[in-house]
Amino acid sequence: MRVLLTGGFGFLGQRVAGALLKRRTLCGAPIERLVLADRVVPAESALVTDSLVDVVHGDLHQHLEEIFVQPVDVVIHLASAVSAECEADFDLGMSANLDTTRALLDTARAQSAAGGPVPRLMFSSSIAVYGSDPALPLPPVVSESTLPTPQSSYGAQKRVCEQLIAEYTRRGFVDGRVARLMTVSVRAGKPNAAASGFLSGIVREPLAGLPAVCPVGPELRVALASPRRTVEGILRITEATLDGGLPVNLPALTVTVADMLATLRRVAGDAVADLVTVAPDPAVEAIVGSWPAVFDSTRALALGLRPDESFESVVRAYVRDHPDAVTVPH
Repeated sequence: MRVLLTGGFGFLGQRVAGALLKRRTLCGAPIERLVLADRVVPAESALVTDSLVDVVHGDLHQHLEEIFVQPVDVVIHLASAVSAECEADFDLGMSANLDTTRALLDTARAQSAAGGPVPRLMFSSSIAVYGSDPALPLPPVVSESTLPTPQSSYGAQKRVCEQLIAEYTRRGFVDGRVARLMTVSVRAGKPNAAASGFLSGIVREPLAGLPAVCPVGPELRVALASPRRTVEGILRITEATLDGGLPVNLPALTVTVADMLATLRRVAGDAVADLVTVAPDPAVEAIVGSWPAVFDSTRALALGLRPDESFESVVRAYVRDHPDAVTVPH
């Protein structure tokens, strides 16, 4: 089996790749080659030394023909421009998210049309496909049957891609499935350009002894999932036999920002928690505040997926997994 992982050296991509290399199998078959495609390839990454790994470095759109010279059996499509940068640069978001995904689907279609395997394609979507439209407010609890009305360019691009994948699957061009990811927290490493990035930063930076700004009111409720639960969900949905073409909302841990800050105070103490300053940013609040926070996860639960136990368990797992990034007592 030959597996293509786009965004393979991103935050989630590296963790999905690591899990696949540990297992060495996917969908019940051995992985013979794992193709990691990304615009940026860290020179120090241990992934590149594994005997199963092939690296494609550069713009995915420009390398698709090269990648599909040999048959691709499974695609896990994680590559994406993120929310705030899509809002700041419309053309970037349309190119990176919509145009590249359409090109990937067409290349996969050409493979099957030429007598090759019909690729199984797992697309990472987002809760940003939902939004509270003035004419159609979100219900208190959101499920896959809730009509998506995105309120950001990023959410709109993800929603269009979902529809494309559903249509290409209906026509038999690919075997598609979609996982709608919750906001991932706590992310290790450097901040990114996502509007939701502060939901990691208000924990990650103080634990490293650095100040952090919270750009939303503490009363805001958010839907979170740890990196570990998110990777588990991506792989489970890649392998699952799904009833119908609806996307699957990954399970969510619902907390307020105030809950998050109180957890940080409880785990690391007052001096650490006091490194966070609340300074609302209307642009960030408009994006993140439009996303739902409470989900009916019936479909995900049927696949054996579960939300994180508590935000404290998430923080303690981050501390345990990233001791070099934690410089304060805890």
